[in-house]
Amino acid sequence: MTLDDLRVFVAVCRTGSLSGVARELGCTQSAVSQHVKRLERETGVTLLERRPRGTVPTAAGRILYEAAADGITGLDRALRTLDDLANGAGGSVRVGTGGATLRHFMAEAIVGFRRRNPRLSLEFRTETSSRRCFDALLANTLDLAWITIGAPVPGIEQRPVVDLPWVLAVRADDPLADRSTVDAADLTDLRLVRLPPNSLSGARLDAAFTELGVRVASDTSVADWDTALLLTELGLGPTVVPAVPGLRVPGDGPLRLVPVPALPALPVGWAVRRWDALTPLARAFADTVAATCTEQSTIVRRQAVS
Repeated sequence: MTLDDLRVFVAVCRTGSLSGVARELGCTQSAVSQHVKRLERETGVTLLERRPRGTVPTAAGRILYEAAADGITGLDRALRTLDDLANGAGGSVRVGTGGATLRHFMAEAIVGFRRRNPRLSLEFRTETSSRRCFDALLANTLDLAWITIGAPVPGIEQRPVVDLPWVLAVRADDPLADRSTVDAADLTDLRLVRLPPNSLSGARLDAAFTELGVRVASDTSVADWDTALLLTELGLGPTVVPAVPGLRVPGDGPLRLVPVPALPALPVGWAVRRWDALTPLARAFADTVAATCTEQSTIVRRQAVS
């Protein structure tokens, strides 16, 4: 039994695909199978089960997976720390995020944190969904991931940072622009620039609309909140987006943000493998982002109702 055997086995359990792991490692599927078979010979039990939709660990396999995954995470963290000591580096923090996330949630924190830790290596990796963030965390290619908080995920700890209220963005000449708030009923039959339904924030918004009996139409959808605001500014229709920290809409500009208090706030925050396994630098970075987000979110709420 080798460390490589365990790494491959953990990867197969995580992805549910021998061929997927082979592509990831740049080897053959047969080579991946050999790693698993060696573990099965030494343990004397069957560790994986083939199913129509992929490969899953058996009951014995789950026991080994949980122990190996935790052990590999700790070992990789120790190896990174030793590498920092050997090379005289200031350490590193690997963060899963996107461009809009950096702009609205992390920009101020990054500047201050780097100033306090000038030798720190900050590595940002763009992920297209919370699911991909979770996979990267489980594979130990990320320390932290910024996500929309959702249902519990095995092997992942989620920590809410801030609840984002929803606002209706309209052009300044729209009849709703001068409202102090918008009722849910006022949204019915609007043709909105919509968030994608396969995103967690879009799904949350659609679920809230359904619960409130709000029927909206749309012939335009976008992948992120900033693009939705831009298309509204260009006249393609109003949009409903979270009032994110760092969002600035000048009072004499083309847009107005009107709070929609009936919609439940959207919780966002950090996902990690294990909080107690984070390096001190990663934990400090997460805390710095949380503190600045809380402060900026308070400013945005006041701005939205003024």
